[in-house]
Amino acid sequence: MTLTTPVAYSAENAQRSYEVRTFGCQMNVHDSERLSGLLDAAGYRRSTEGQADVVVFNTCAVRENADNKLYGNLGRLAEVKREHPGLQIAVGGCLAQKDRDTIVKKAPWVDVVFGTHNIGSLPTLLERARHNDEAQVEILESLETFPSTLPTRRESAYAGWVSISVGCNNTCTFCIVPSLRGKERDRRPGDILAEVEALVADGAIEVTLLGQNVNSYGSEFRDKGAFAKLLRAVGNVPGIERVRFTSPHPAAFTDDVIDAMAETPTVMPQLHMPLQSGSDSVLKSMRRSYRSKKFLGILDRVREQIPHASITTDIIVGFPGETEADFNDTLDVVRASRFTSAFTFQYSKRPGTPAAEMDGQVPKEIVQERYERLVALQDAVAWEENTKQVGTTVQVLVAEGEGRKDGQTHRLSGRAEDNRLVHFTVPAGMETPRPGDMVTAVVTEAKPYYLFADDPNATLRRTRAGTAWEARQADSCGAPNAPGEKKPVSLGMPTLPVRR
Repeated sequence: MTLTTPVAYSAENAQRSYEVRTFGCQMNVHDSERLSGLLDAAGYRRSTEGQADVVVFNTCAVRENADNKLYGNLGRLAEVKREHPGLQIAVGGCLAQKDRDTIVKKAPWVDVVFGTHNIGSLPTLLERARHNDEAQVEILESLETFPSTLPTRRESAYAGWVSISVGCNNTCTFCIVPSLRGKERDRRPGDILAEVEALVADGAIEVTLLGQNVNSYGSEFRDKGAFAKLLRAVGNVPGIERVRFTSPHPAAFTDDVIDAMAETPTVMPQLHMPLQSGSDSVLKSMRRSYRSKKFLGILDRVREQIPHASITTDIIVGFPGETEADFNDTLDVVRASRFTSAFTFQYSKRPGTPAAEMDGQVPKEIVQERYERLVALQDAVAWEENTKQVGTTVQVLVAEGEGRKDGQTHRLSGRAEDNRLVHFTVPAGMETPRPGDMVTAVVTEAKPYYLFADDPNATLRRTRAGTAWEARQADSCGAPNAPGEKKPVSLGMPTLPVRR
């Protein structure tokens, strides 16, 4: 745990356990590490079994079902709270920033509501709610403390998220994030590098740089080349073996970033580049300041310098006004782009966004049919691209919690350098790899969402990250996992869909 600002420790809190439930994007996952760190520093203990005394929901507001998911969970906890009078429920994140007082009106058993700009207030608000015996709602309109200055409970010993900015300066008509996260705020490069160095000192060998639009990093201090410089600097930190980042914006993606990726060996050959739509007219309605030709040109330039790059994307189906011709334009771009994976979404009307008031809302049944066609095409493309990997050699960073069926198949799992998910068999005579160790193996089979590497000649490189994982297990009185046994620890990188 990294402690950079003092949090009042309370002996009373030491008798109380907590659980943080996270919905949404990588930024929310990272914020939840901060929330856990704050509660640790205040004396609470993490719940390992049974009902926690404090349940914190870190929410998302991007999709329509986010509301239903939150209020459904809160409804189930109402009965629990009646049977467990000391239970406290806190709601934070983007949905809390949006709904504010509405949450306690709909769910009066909630004790604390806090926003995206004041996650550091959580321990104080919990204490105040107990003392006053009434709900505490505190929503700030601007950032109080940069989240990276707060205590942190890292979920992974071998890989970590590093936030380089918060907020967004874009005005996409479908997106509610700028109104909830605020304008972009950039961290100073020295602060970012210090955090990376601290992660390395704790045993991590991989970092993922986070921002709503990472490649616009530097706009606050007017340095258009700041992100490329940062990539190179992070990649050269001694001890770092893998650097990733998410997510860039095509409109601001520049060739100096491609150069930095290609020329820095530790920056992985993987790029998440959100398309959203392949139709130029829809992109214009979305207020996405690029067109399909520019998007495809970026992919061409990336592959020219990094031929083996794996490229993933986000796509929205059924945006208001989308015609069948517009949708076919998206299919054409998907065919041309050869995405390794795509996060596909049916358009979700979000109150407060311009798109919610647009004419031409597409009927649900048409959106569903288009969505199914898109998924079928992308699955076929992904399978074709993964099949090309059969016979190639991959270096797999062994992960924890990536393979749902590893216990049944007697395999372990991890991510290749290009972020493809790889399930592999431990050959006879090989020492059992630890999460954080590296396994080099030949790919033997491909599926649309993952690869198999059942290579009898696979080799193992034990790393200091694996040693750090082992030390963490010992510190928590947990025995190292047997082959195939998994514990739910989030790897410090975007998680791709897994269907096995």
